[in-house]
Amino acid sequence: MVEDILRRELEASFRNRADLYRLMLAELTAELGAESGEALMVRIIERRGREVGDAFFKTHGPRAMAVGEAFLAVSPDQGRMYPTEVVRHADGIDFRVKRCPLKDAWQNAGLDDATTATLCRVAGAFDKGLFEAAGVQFSNQTWSSQRGGGCCHIMLRDQATAP
Repeated sequence: MVEDILRRELEASFRNRADLYRLMLAELTAELGAESGEALMVRIIERRGREVGDAFFKTHGPRAMAVGEAFLAVSPDQGRMYPTEVVRHADGIDFRVKRCPLKDAWQNAGLDDATTATLCRVAGAFDKGLFEAAGVQFSNQTWSSQRGGGCCHIMLRDQATAP
């Protein structure tokens, strides 16, 4: 079935992205040291997130709920790739991501927990750039072995308004 083929190809594309992140981080940290290599990668990926957010969220305004719902509406494979628990608030929305194909690829590659957690932080920079470009308050908790289970927890809130 065509849908199954496309689903497998989409998964492979995300595994490729995960492999690129893994290899780039290894090269950058070997060349620049762990802290500087990670920081450079975070800046680059956050910048790309801002580019995407600037283009995608222009019509959604700076309301956290509208931005969050727009994000859910375009989740790959109708949300199957990144299944989430969603909690809606009067001033925003939270996503608890239960599965991430990037994290799965890093763990399947045999990376240790510390390296996987670093790559999750790096990948989370895309979300930071994406949502901050929309004009909403963004915070997240990326995966770590201490947190366990699932993947990241993303929290979007409306910007506080001055009295």
